[in-house]
Amino acid sequence: MTGRLANEVVLVTGAARGIGRAVAVKAAEEGAAVALVDILADALTATTAELAETGATVAAAVAPVSASSAVVAVSASARMSTSATVAAAVGDITDEASVRQAVSKLTDDLGKPVTVLVNNAGKNSYADPARMSVAEWDDVFDVDLKGAFLMSREVLQPMIDARHGSIVNIASIHSKLTTAGMFPYAAAKSGLVGMTRSLALDVAQYDVRVNAVSPGYISTDLLEEFFDTIPGEREKALGVHPLGRIGTPENVAEVVCFLASGAAAFVTGANWAVDGGLGVRYA
Repeated sequence: MTGRLANEVVLVTGAARGIGRAVAVKAAEEGAAVALVDILADALTATTAELAETGATVAAAVAPVSASSAVVAVSASARMSTSATVAAAVGDITDEASVRQAVSKLTDDLGKPVTVLVNNAGKNSYADPARMSVAEWDDVFDVDLKGAFLMSREVLQPMIDARHGSIVNIASIHSKLTTAGMFPYAAAKSGLVGMTRSLALDVAQYDVRVNAVSPGYISTDLLEEFFDTIPGEREKALGVHPLGRIGTPENVAEVVCFLASGAAAFVTGANWAVDGGLGVRYA
């Protein structure tokens, strides 16, 4: 462990699985206190337990919640052998009250405010643009864009006051290149990259940095959903990657934790591609 995130409090949304889970694990390995937020209570419990297996003593379990109460924050803490502390809260990033409650509870659990926010929670979309309802449109943008705004707004003031902080938004290769059949996912992720640039300029004066990471094909549940939805994409993906393989959540986590750390102290407003070279390929 390099400890490059020692003394940081890293909050990760969508932390129960995939890229979010990998970022949480890596941040804990790097010495951070880690706050996990996800709407999937059972999966969040499993991830918290997995972190505990590294040597943590779990102080409280993540209580199960019903669908009707999923927006209520429920917390858990664990002291890890790495000296990192882990806390978890079930919460809905698209709901203002849930975001406020989750961040407040996690701050209390960890005893200090968030210094690094990783906006990872997201969802795919496969809408027909001629038939998509406004409610369906709003659902995509609520998760993929508005949630990142709500989370960022909630943690920003303590970062500004301390003149120290970092926000990393998990965008997508779809913010630059996209494919038919995934409307309007690219629009939402492009908006997230735009928000990254705009926010980076507004808070740079306070030494708060904001960057984006744009993964390509990464082995996650969302990628499997994509492969299952669009026939032939799995074979196509393997054929077009210059590196000849699909990436792992851990590949993304390494870049996220670098950007969150002091090693990237002069990096802000950037969008880092983690796509195996796919984004620079002509055909």
